[in-house]
Amino acid sequence: MKYRQFKGDRIAEVGLGTWQLGSADWGKIDQAGAFEILQAYVNSGGNFIDTADVYGMGVSETFIGDFLKQLDQKVYVATKMGRRHDKPYGWPQNFTYDVMKRHVEDSLTHLGIDQLYLEQLHCIPTEVLRRGEIFDHLRKLQSEGLIKHFGVSVETTEEALICLDHKDVASLQIIFNLFRQHLAQEFFDRAHKQNVGLIARVPLASGLLSGKFNANTTFDVHDHRNYNANGESFNVGETFSGIPFEIGVKLAQEIQALLPGTNLAAHAIRWILDHEAIVSVIPGATKVSQVNNNVSASSLPALDKNVFDKLREIYDSHIKPEIRGKI
Repeated sequence: MKYRQFKGDRIAEVGLGTWQLGSADWGKIDQAGAFEILQAYVNSGGNFIDTADVYGMGVSETFIGDFLKQLDQKVYVATKMGRRHDKPYGWPQNFTYDVMKRHVEDSLTHLGIDQLYLEQLHCIPTEVLRRGEIFDHLRKLQSEGLIKHFGVSVETTEEALICLDHKDVASLQIIFNLFRQHLAQEFFDRAHKQNVGLIARVPLASGLLSGKFNANTTFDVHDHRNYNANGESFNVGETFSGIPFEIGVKLAQEIQALLPGTNLAAHAIRWILDHEAIVSVIPGATKVSQVNNNVSASSLPALDKNVFDKLREIYDSHIKPEIRGKI
């Protein structure tokens, strides 16, 4: 595992996303299964875990907190808030200071810690970001010592640019993968100049870039790749990066033909890591073997420029016209 600098700390360039832990959205994983995945990640040298209060309504955070209690090494945990719907403290009240503080305190309890390393706004409405008061709330929570750093998980380039206009934003979590290459180099340069760490989420396009799916692949009724395949429940871009499934399977095969070897998932992550503004990529995993395969991207050589250029050509000509949802 290689590491990158984030606010004076060395964090693993391949992190671990944990939406799948404690939530049925990727198929059910119990505590024992969660611990196996977390242990495999830590054994690989990983030290950066991303979660959210809404993943299993606190279950993911609790699994992580219970696991970390038995560890004698430093692990940086980033969590998120802003998408809870439980009354009376859910959407839209969760954008007030008092409710945000309550959500932070809940995450602290779940994780069993006194301060959140990185608290991120979780894909909240653009207009809330634009108004700006929410950044003042985060600064107040930071001044009270409840959070060390804060960032934002965004869905669009517009939202990312709004956040870059606010000081003290430590990180931006973006959808960035071979199916989502739209972010301009100017954006990366600006984030790098402002010392804002970029965290790449949905790196494998919900598994399309794993190379394991075909047109006949099906998903459980509770799996978001079933119930949100066309954006029925939330932004379609969060599922398969907005690409229709059967088209995505074919496009993944085209991409595979351009990459060295047969490990599509690892090379898809390697492509992201070849952008120096990226602090960490956070693929999820439902199996130990997936953890190990994802982490292997850190030891792969950088992709050739010729391959980079051809991947961009495929994006511009075949992928971009198929993207649905906000970008």
